Amino acid sequence: MNKVVIITGASSGIGRALALEFAKNGHHLSLCARNLTALQEVANFCNTYGIYCEIFQADVSKKEECEKFIDFTIQKFNQIDVLINNAGISMRALFEDCSLEDFEKVMNINFWGTVYCTKYALPYLLQTKGQVIGISSIAGYRGLPARTGYSASKFAMNGFLESLRTELLYTGVNVMTVAPGFTASNIRNTALDGKGNMQKESPLNEKELMSSEECAKWIYKAYQKRKRNLVLTTQGKLTVFLNKIFPNWMDKKVYEHFANEADSPLKK
Repeated sequence: MNKVVIITGASSGIGRALALEFAKNGHHLSLCARNLTALQEVANFCNTYGIYCEIFQADVSKKEECEKFIDFTIQKFNQIDVLINNAGISMRALFEDCSLEDFEKVMNINFWGTVYCTKYALPYLLQTKGQVIGISSIAGYRGLPARTGYSASKFAMNGFLESLRTELLYTGVNVMTVAPGFTASNIRNTALDGKGNMQKESPLNEKELMSSEECAKWIYKAYQKRKRNLVLTTQGKLTVFLNKIFPNWMDKKVYEHFANEADSPLKK
């Protein structure tokens, strides 16, 4: 029987690439995002692989919509094999400049969205001995300046998933945390600035980053192996490693790196 995969935030970026990768490999899909038009375009591509793809408009920061999305999936497929918590938003502003409302928005989507969807999907994942996958970030291993809200949400996600993994150790359900590193996607374009507006232009050279498609291929391979953690890109792996060994030195290096970004809010 073909497995049923849920992907949140599937209308663009890594979520879109994951939907196409899983569809290409014969998995049925239940996708959600806030942008229904973009989501329908993704579904149209996925359906060309001969699988069933259902879509649902939802804002994962609202638990009622998460519950309705999971119920919708069960009504359509009667099972859930994989939940990929991918929906996310970033922020690029100094903590002293950002509003608490914007900080909460980032936490609500990135962290609470993961908690809500996992809570409602877990009974069905226990039945299928499936997988929970969280698309986290290097920012969940190493706090990044001018990304306090984003880093906080990803640290929280990592802690939640690690605790859940331990709870589910003998149930047959696998829990995997993925840290993609810098990947070409629209998350930096939609990142909130100090005034709560989308910054629109990425401060990075997106052409030099790992593509969302390549990232999705690595995630699919790790899913097949039911891995515990996946840290991507050489820079990402090096950052996680060095931060454990030389944390004080890394504070300075990370500051310097982000201070050199275009229009950085950090002082050089």
